[in-house]
Amino acid sequence: MRDRYTLVAIILHWVMAAGIIALFVMGLVMVHGGLEPSRLFALYQLHKSIGITVLLAAFLRLAWRLTHRPPPLPEAMPEREKKAAHVGHWLLYGFLFGLPLTGWGLVSSSVYGIPTVLFGVVPWPDLPVFSNVADKAPVEGVMKIVHAYGAYVLMAVVGVHVLAALRHHFWVRDSVLRRMLPWYRRSSL
Repeated sequence: MRDRYTLVAIILHWVMAAGIIALFVMGLVMVHGGLEPSRLFALYQLHKSIGITVLLAAFLRLAWRLTHRPPPLPEAMPEREKKAAHVGHWLLYGFLFGLPLTGWGLVSSSVYGIPTVLFGVVPWPDLPVFSNVADKAPVEGVMKIVHAYGAYVLMAVVGVHVLAALRHHFWVRDSVLRRMLPWYRRSSL
């Protein structure tokens, strides 16, 4: 029986984690940073590029997860904690799809109609359902609120996820965190 995640799952996990943290920091700077317009525009474009990258990685991660069983949780873990871990992971998946989609919907419903070009190279289409709306302003307003508050909720969920992993590592002293670390080896248990 496997005692760790596959290398593909580990890489996707950490790439997505880095992307989520970068997106949250960029989002805060975009909203509260007081940047000059040209720098703000560049940051928005980068934010959109990383957001779409996280969305694509989430599709890959979910496909991998559905075709490759994760290692089992420790047998000694209480059943309620196992259920909480499963709920937490599926909640993370929901946000990893939902938040980029709301961002994409926000951009697609923008009254400014600024095109998205991923990393300055790949033109990215708007979502047709949002870009074809006659009165975009109210839709854009709703999408902005959903995206912003969704980001705060995602950060709370990520925070609980991190704290749970650290609890398992430092307090419970089981393998839950180590099995997702790239440098973990079986002999280090």
